[in-house]
Amino acid sequence: MTITRPSATALRTAALLVTAALTVTACGAGGAAPDARDAGPAAASARIPTTDVVSGVHEDPAAAALLPADVRARGTLALASSVGTPPGATYLPDGRTLAGQDIDFADAVGKVLGLKLTREVASFEAILPALDSGKYDVGTGNFGVTDERRKTLDFVTYVNDGQGFAARRDSPLKKVSTLTQLCGLTVATGAGTTFETTLEENKHRCADAGEQPYDVKTYADQGALWISLQQGRSDVVMSTINGLRYAVQQQPGLRFLNEFKRLDVGFAFKKGTPLAPAFQAAVNRLKKDRTYDRILKKWGTTPSAIATSRISPPEIH
Repeated sequence: MTITRPSATALRTAALLVTAALTVTACGAGGAAPDARDAGPAAASARIPTTDVVSGVHEDPAAAALLPADVRARGTLALASSVGTPPGATYLPDGRTLAGQDIDFADAVGKVLGLKLTREVASFEAILPALDSGKYDVGTGNFGVTDERRKTLDFVTYVNDGQGFAARRDSPLKKVSTLTQLCGLTVATGAGTTFETTLEENKHRCADAGEQPYDVKTYADQGALWISLQQGRSDVVMSTINGLRYAVQQQPGLRFLNEFKRLDVGFAFKKGTPLAPAFQAAVNRLKKDRTYDRILKKWGTTPSAIATSRISPPEIH
């Protein structure tokens, strides 16, 4: 593949994004990094919406009654949030305040259930095993509901997102309908994600077709992922449909290729959790009072609406 050197403007934009992402990654479980306030210009460049769509949500006694008695008495839940880029979850220009679709949905559900959510920021790949160990009660991070994950975890769905691709505007790729179109290319994706799993499990298809395998490069933070694409160290990015659409709007010289596979996305829990019915009722309550629609409209993800929340539904094939 012929690689055209990206423009200085594109590289400056990518550098701002990687600065923001590195700030997020440095935050650990306790909150903002010591120099988080220095991320202001980078975060501001993403034009993050700040409309309040949650404060007017009220407790629903019927949904709250579905909570286990000990949880109702305690009044709190430990929530782990993966923070990366909009529209899922990110930091506002102050480098400390969280914003995003996942943040709004979790806060709204907490209000419906009359619970205080004690939120900790954790890396995407650390949250699911931490749920199983009991460190957290619930996790958010645009977790796709797959058959493999359902073996060890429970989910309560709130949107439908999935897998897609993006590339530089000079890429000969127009649409990825089969992974063999990636043979011989370098594909960037997030570490510990369904995208990494899909790519690794299907890498043999290139050899089966007599082609050179594609090379998978994984990144723990989204900023480094995007700058690898801008600088030509990666040829294509595989990530969430909503995340890709948002990112290419913010960065010059990139374009969204296509949706590859749709997946339901849900709150994640330890397998056998008694919390699932209450969370399901809360999401459906948000749909009934239209808070659900307002959250999706705020983040530009209305096409990801689901008809009703479900508990650990089968993977969409």
